[in-house]
Amino acid sequence: MAANWKTEHAEQEVIRLCHAGLDSWSLRRAAFAQIERIIPYEAYWCATTDPATLLFTGAVENGCTPDTWQPYIDNELMQDDFNKFTVLARTRYPVSTLKTATRGDITCSRRYREILEPDGLGHEMRAVFRSGGAVWGAMCLHRLRRFEDYTPEHVAFLAAIAPYLAEGLRTALLLETIETTPTIDGPGLLLITDNMTVVGLTPGARLLMDEACDWSERDALPMAVTAVVTKLHALEAATKHATAGGVPYVRLRTRAGRWLVLHASRLSSPSSGGQVAVIIEPATPTDVAPFVLQAYGLTAREQEVAGLVLKGKSTDEISVLLTISALTVQQHLKSIFDKVGVRSRRDLVAHIFAQSYLPSLMASFNHAPNLPPE
Repeated sequence: MAANWKTEHAEQEVIRLCHAGLDSWSLRRAAFAQIERIIPYEAYWCATTDPATLLFTGAVENGCTPDTWQPYIDNELMQDDFNKFTVLARTRYPVSTLKTATRGDITCSRRYREILEPDGLGHEMRAVFRSGGAVWGAMCLHRLRRFEDYTPEHVAFLAAIAPYLAEGLRTALLLETIETTPTIDGPGLLLITDNMTVVGLTPGARLLMDEACDWSERDALPMAVTAVVTKLHALEAATKHATAGGVPYVRLRTRAGRWLVLHASRLSSPSSGGQVAVIIEPATPTDVAPFVLQAYGLTAREQEVAGLVLKGKSTDEISVLLTISALTVQQHLKSIFDKVGVRSRRDLVAHIFAQSYLPSLMASFNHAPNLPPE
């Protein structure tokens, strides 16, 4: 009875935190303070994701330092293995242990043999945080091999709170700016070797990387940079030409409220030494709109309607393009306005514009020189 009460209390506390309007970092830290009361672990990390690409955009951790992330990201994006996040994202149940995924023989897992076992780890439990068909985050718990594995009760607890954490991470994207930073004009350029060594960067890239580090004070590459470069490596390994799979990208919102887009591509000039160029730039409304509309919990059809509104299409034009009646378009618009908290098409367009540019405009205003009165 005491154990059940403890579990129920922790679950209710996580649900409360997910509805408390916390930023992403604070929510994850506070949630893990509750999770560790129920589930024993020696290390964890929890990352936010871009739902369009499933690439990691930033992580909080305990016992997993940034210099240990690369092997896990390589394993996730470039290697065949068990209990991968991309698989969990497609399954009905959002949580699984490595032991369950390997049917009791974790030595079948390359991740176990090459990463976990050398570090003295053995037991692993993973979860994805999914809401509205989109994955907003993922987490991994580790235990030392000499301890007991995770139990079905541990899995059930994590599965129970996973949808609430998804909602919390989703709505955290819509919070107001958390802090102000200097305005940045134009994109930043980062040059990286295949072993993730930075060989050059512009001042703008340094500022944007610092802002994208998910509140980490460590001198390490942001997880989003590591993820997008590793995705490029995966595309190159799968095709003769990286462009065959498209240029990998990831979108994220920084702690300053700024939306960024990161692209990675291989330099082809003989003098480049095969380095990878990562472009980090402020996102445009076109980049941000699909992300924001998902974050507001719009259905797939509502996102289509809203996207056409943002392109300036009329009700009749939307009706023809989507082969639905004008009345159905109006019903979708009413639902969209209710979810976003606006009252008209004009308000919707202005709101999405604000999501993209207001933080930068406010930063410019806050850092403008004090002018003498006229």
